[in-house]
Amino acid sequence: MNCSALLSLMLMLVQLWPCSPSMQNHSAQNTAHSLTAFRRVKRGWVWDPLFATEEQTSTVPVYVGQLKSDLDKQDGNLKYILTGEGAGSIFIIDENNGKIYVTQKLDREEKPFYTLRAQAINRSTHLPVEPESEFIIKVRDVNDHEPQFLDGPYVATVPEMSPEGTSVTQVTATDGDDPSYGNSARLLYSLIQGQPYFSVEPKTGRVIRMASQMDRETKDQYLVIIQAKDMVGQAGAFSATATVTINLSDINDNPPKFQQRLYYMNVSEEAPVGTTVGKVFAEDSDIGENAAMNYFIEGDSSDVFDIITNNETQEGIILLKKRVDYESKRRYSIEVKVVNRYIDNHFLKEESFEDKTLVKISVEDADEPPVFTLENYVMEISEEAVSGSLVGVVTARDPDDDDCPVRYSIVHGTHLKRLFSINEHNGTIITTKPLDREIASWHNITVTATETRNPEKVSEANVYIQVLDVNDHAPEFPKYYETFVCENAVSGQLIQSVSAVDQDDSAEGHHFYFSLAQEATNNSHFTVKDNQDNTAGIFTAKSGFRRQEQFSFYLPILILDNGTPPLTSTNTLTITVCDCDTTVNTFYCRYGAFMYAMGLSTEALVAVLACILILLVFLLAIVAIRQQRKKSPFSEKMEEFRENIVRYDDEGGGEEDTEAFDISALRTRTVMRTYKPRKKVTTEIHSLYRQSLQVGPDSAIFRQFISEKLEEAKTDPSAPPYDSLQTYAFEGTGSLAGSLSSLGSNMSDMDQSYDYLTDWGPPFKQLAGMYTSHRSVGD
Repeated sequence: MNCSALLSLMLMLVQLWPCSPSMQNHSAQNTAHSLTAFRRVKRGWVWDPLFATEEQTSTVPVYVGQLKSDLDKQDGNLKYILTGEGAGSIFIIDENNGKIYVTQKLDREEKPFYTLRAQAINRSTHLPVEPESEFIIKVRDVNDHEPQFLDGPYVATVPEMSPEGTSVTQVTATDGDDPSYGNSARLLYSLIQGQPYFSVEPKTGRVIRMASQMDRETKDQYLVIIQAKDMVGQAGAFSATATVTINLSDINDNPPKFQQRLYYMNVSEEAPVGTTVGKVFAEDSDIGENAAMNYFIEGDSSDVFDIITNNETQEGIILLKKRVDYESKRRYSIEVKVVNRYIDNHFLKEESFEDKTLVKISVEDADEPPVFTLENYVMEISEEAVSGSLVGVVTARDPDDDDCPVRYSIVHGTHLKRLFSINEHNGTIITTKPLDREIASWHNITVTATETRNPEKVSEANVYIQVLDVNDHAPEFPKYYETFVCENAVSGQLIQSVSAVDQDDSAEGHHFYFSLAQEATNNSHFTVKDNQDNTAGIFTAKSGFRRQEQFSFYLPILILDNGTPPLTSTNTLTITVCDCDTTVNTFYCRYGAFMYAMGLSTEALVAVLACILILLVFLLAIVAIRQQRKKSPFSEKMEEFRENIVRYDDEGGGEEDTEAFDISALRTRTVMRTYKPRKKVTTEIHSLYRQSLQVGPDSAIFRQFISEKLEEAKTDPSAPPYDSLQTYAFEGTGSLAGSLSSLGSNMSDMDQSYDYLTDWGPPFKQLAGMYTSHRSVGD
């Protein structure tokens, strides 16, 4: 009541608000009196909860409920007013008694309730006797919506052989009716199709598997129809159905089984390793990886044959692992086993997941090429063997039963054919030339064996021939030794160390022995000392040497090897006497030896070099004088005033020739203009010159070019007073202007007008008079 009293007070203040102070006082007194009276009387609204049923269709308003004030004395003095949602359109109120009616059909699913406000006023004073109050009219639901499966149709998967009671999936239906009122939205699920394999829980819609022995290999898909019914299945209920497709997923519950218990296959003895002999196949009712299997070969035949699995077709492919021979073994019997690749241990107790079959393979005879007893032959022969010596024998035979004769031959390089030959009947290899191990220590040849009755059957074998070494090369110096001995050398001084090489091959290693030759033993000035390590030292046997007496010494050294038989050689060591103290300077000694051999002293060599230098200076002077004489005798200053005649004897190329003539050659180097700056004069001249080649004398461009040249001659103080003459020995071709000669022209001088020459100024006055007078005479 406190809130109602406050609301009434605010309304009275708004209605009785005066404009003058006296009215304000009077209004305040009335308001206080009314508030006091209002507080003394206890009154308020009286109504029950209001409901309107949906989907009602009537031609007259339908009664909803009544609003009543406790001040209503039923004398018609109160007036009820309704405002808010749908007031006056959907809901109306009887202003005399407060009864509310609905005039339209309502839909709870569209709007479940309406909020309205009611007020009671005095008809005489139009003042509220009850404060405005808010109330709600709820729309009462009726069963006007069918259940719906929004996610259907449904698809579910469950493993085959699952135990009874396994949950498969859950379906859910919705109902647009009010779940809080009545049974309109209470659904009940049932199974229309799918028994006895499946069932559904009535309240939750969960599909449950009932049968435990459901085999995918028997039936892999089931169609279940579920019904949802509202009103808990009572009369007048709506219903809806949904389909659930249930697929049984595969498990590995079936072992592989061979289709045949015995297979027959054939393979040719010519078949290479890796050849497919045949295929076996085991069936497995499972699918996917549960049907994957591996094949194995058991027994002794696993070294001849192999088997692999084709992962796409799950076939077992038998391959040849080693070549077979019809003459050795004609039949093979192998046992093939197949095993599932992925095995479910739950089913191992019932049966083994493997199977076996027998495969019999027959070897087919074929005409095979000859077969050598060895794939590679290694033979030896001494290098001292004469031509026709036996190297070795190769043997090949026909493996077939008829044992066809074979013919031998050597292939490969022609140089090997010149060294070796083979007997085509018995395979004997002999030499055709003497061999030299130092040239080639190994020879590799290829021998072929061909059937005489079938030349297409050919086989090959490699023959490696090693040439054995004999001691046929004597040892020798490895290089030329440049040996010097000083004139002041003392006795016993080491002047050179020497070594030796041998082209032969020694099994025990080379060992050389050094000594003086017999002819130099008694009167030699030098001695040889063997160091026992394949080297030797050369020592002086006396002190002091004179180059004037003997310039060089030739020392014969005997070298002996340890071969069988041992060979010796005499190698001469040249020792040159050098003008030095005791220590040899190789460069100085070489220079001295050269000078001594030339027969010149140092002073003579210096004199020769001086003469050569003087001769070179003299030649350079002559060349300089000749170059000086080629220069022009005129000075640069005199050259500016002489007549400049430029002559070109080459043929011009027309417009395409941009290098035949350069008009800048007719200009001086220092041309000055007073009326404009000189910028890129050469480029300007070239441009104007090219343009002049494309126009005639009557062209404005040509006239402009001539005018500018005249202006330059008049205004340039540095321009020399001379004319330039340009002659052409030949006429160019290809020019757009055509020929400049008057010989081939149809137009004569009489036909041309030369009046423009009078406009060119004083320098051309005489020329203009000549052509003008010439024309007058002609006329």
